[in-house]
Amino acid sequence: MMLKIKMRGRGNTKIFIDIITLDIMSKAISNRIGITKEKSRRIAEFILDLFGYDNRIIDNVLQPEDRQLLYMLEAEGLLSTGREEVKLYDGREWLTHYWQLKKKYIAEYAINGKNKKNSLHLNKSRNKSNLKKNVYSNLSDDVWNMRKILRKSL
Repeated sequence: MMLKIKMRGRGNTKIFIDIITLDIMSKAISNRIGITKEKSRRIAEFILDLFGYDNRIIDNVLQPEDRQLLYMLEAEGLLSTGREEVKLYDGREWLTHYWQLKKKYIAEYAINGKNKKNSLHLNKSRNKSNLKKNVYSNLSDDVWNMRKILRKSL
């Protein structure tokens, strides 16, 4: 499903580069998050514009609202974050944060035609209503006992 480009490396070794196309990214977003194809295509265009032909981008280039979208895609397994430390010429450490495409998973999610059942986006409203009902029933006996002890001491 992923587009493979064959190139020559040093010593005429063959190198294969996996390319995430707009269609692949759009399908992966749509299947994973469970949104319409039009919305997923707009998100995919934005993401691929950010990354260009590279696998990763530096976090410094992002606006806060852009970063929020990337956090959502990271939670869905399409992106990952990382950091790199570089020693500067004067001996100081420079820490760089970056975002990286998870090409293998993007290709898998694009092929998988079913929406993710445990999607963060799809279960958000369900979890809110369940949380309101079950917030106290999910507490352990230790928490209840500690509360009683604290109440008596006041």
